[in-house]
Amino acid sequence: MAKLTFNETIRNISQPLLLPIVKILDSWGIHPNTVTITCLTGFIISSIFIAYGKLLLGGIFLFLFAPFDAIDGLLARYSKKVTSFGAFLDSVLDRYGEIFLFLAFTYYFLTQDSIYGVLLSFLAITGSLMVSYTRARAEGVGFDCKIGLLTRFERITLLIIALIFDLCIPLLLFIAIFTHITALQRIIHVYKIYKAGG
Repeated sequence: MAKLTFNETIRNISQPLLLPIVKILDSWGIHPNTVTITCLTGFIISSIFIAYGKLLLGGIFLFLFAPFDAIDGLLARYSKKVTSFGAFLDSVLDRYGEIFLFLAFTYYFLTQDSIYGVLLSFLAITGSLMVSYTRARAEGVGFDCKIGLLTRFERITLLIIALIFDLCIPLLLFIAIFTHITALQRIIHVYKIYKAGG
């Protein structure tokens, strides 16, 4: 039996807590794609607060809307509305959500004349996108690639902590470093599978 990733473990633990919400949404006839779009909307609202220096509010909104990222998939499975387009939309809007967040950090640090903060924001978003891209590209050519230190769940959790506790610079530094390490882990992982004839 394959070892569960940290993200998958958290998802399994949280499902019983989210299931009552899922049942309510299903009874209201809410489509999973609507939840996906709502999640992105919440990230955009959070980004606006971040851009204008309202970091605590940005963190609170991110904390409130981040669970929607798990709810949409759970709702799709519960309501038997799992579709390839839904999975595609979820993945694409997830990337846009992170882009908005890091763009907001970039704007905020520009207004603070913090070149260091701008650089970290740039490195963090490029690392985050490469983590996602390496998995998508690997799976596109037939390799399983869910491994790595800093998946989306960990990144969003760190951003919530950074915003609520005013730890943006150190945690952006952490994300900037370890997202690129995660992308490298995935490259090495796929290479090893390839060399083993997988």
